[in-house]
Amino acid sequence: MAKTIIKNGLLIDGKGGEPKEGSVVVVEDDRIVFIGNETNYTQTGDEVIVDAQGGTIMPGIIDSHVHMMMEFAPIADRLARPFSFMYYQAAKYLENTLHAGITSVRDALGTDLGVKKAVEEGLIAGPRLQLSINALTITGGHGDGYTVSGNTVDLMPSGYPGMPDGKCDGVEEVRKKTREMLRAGAEVIKVHATGGVLSATDHPEFTQFSLEELKVIVEESLFRKGVKVMAHAQGAEGIKNAVKAGIHSIEHGIFLDDEAIELMKENGTFLVPTLLAPVAVLETAKDVGMPETAVVKSKEVIEHHMASIAKAHKAGVKIAMGTDAGVMKHGTNLRELGLMADIGMSPMETIVASTKTAAECLGWEDKVGTLEQDKLADIIIVKGNPLEDIYSLADNNTVQVVIKNGKVEKNTLV
Repeated sequence: MAKTIIKNGLLIDGKGGEPKEGSVVVVEDDRIVFIGNETNYTQTGDEVIVDAQGGTIMPGIIDSHVHMMMEFAPIADRLARPFSFMYYQAAKYLENTLHAGITSVRDALGTDLGVKKAVEEGLIAGPRLQLSINALTITGGHGDGYTVSGNTVDLMPSGYPGMPDGKCDGVEEVRKKTREMLRAGAEVIKVHATGGVLSATDHPEFTQFSLEELKVIVEESLFRKGVKVMAHAQGAEGIKNAVKAGIHSIEHGIFLDDEAIELMKENGTFLVPTLLAPVAVLETAKDVGMPETAVVKSKEVIEHHMASIAKAHKAGVKIAMGTDAGVMKHGTNLRELGLMADIGMSPMETIVASTKTAAECLGWEDKVGTLEQDKLADIIIVKGNPLEDIYSLADNNTVQVVIKNGKVEKNTLV
């Protein structure tokens, strides 16, 4: 296979250092085989040239919290769709995500092993997937679709082949349910350690699962060659329980207090802010039929959320970019970088959170997240210099070229 040379662009390698002019990235098959000053690479003349045209060459973006099988829709619409229709929708969501410059994602519930296999075998276009299968939740907790009418209307279907139901109570049920998720192909275990904005019968500050139950989830996961646990955790008590139990990443972190932040620093726990989620709830509530309870709770938490993430960043907690895409439209993910900048992160810090740190959160730092020799060729080219206008990345037209595994998936430069 001919080599590809990417040239004529500002290079941001994802490590946080100064951008470089005059560098080239050389790709062969699915790997980066050279990165450095153009004068140090000898061309054979057989290479395919990708001209960045003065744009910026960056690592593919990693979203650490998505739901690829859904986009929020009114209950009536969801009830009117045949079961298999969601897979065809997901194919478009995956493509939109990839074309936004996101080459890897961690799916935080709802996507099964068949979807991952379809992407890996090239049947559909999409980012590299790390699966949680389904989230563990207590009866009556975030993830239990029971409504005050007495009917159950789950946000995502479960209980079908390859997608175990996530409800479990008590240490032994939790242990068995963790094993079921691992059996179904979970590469990370997702647990709801608190209530949430979108659940009808609880509140973000409600603590869910005991410390003992959370420890069992972590224990069972570690037995499977070090599988990590991610926790939907919004209230301070639930966050602290999750960190004490050894959970790898805190998702959302709306009501962080000083003790929780200190515990996260001591344990090296990642924080995945998803600042876009409550913003999207308020923006799209009327159009997509968000329940009034979700609107009320989003209004209540949005300022707390931003303040908590700002405090955690200032304290030095490791932040990995994640959006909760599915609550909002897939492909709008990179708005998150602008929101992270709004709470005090520098443009470069938001990029590192979306590349290097996100790769570390997923345990994939040996293959993606930075532009380095021998790593997978996940590369994007964007218009201009995002360090001068990080908000420009929210426009998908800014992302002109997307390369995943050495294959060009999008190119609007030609």
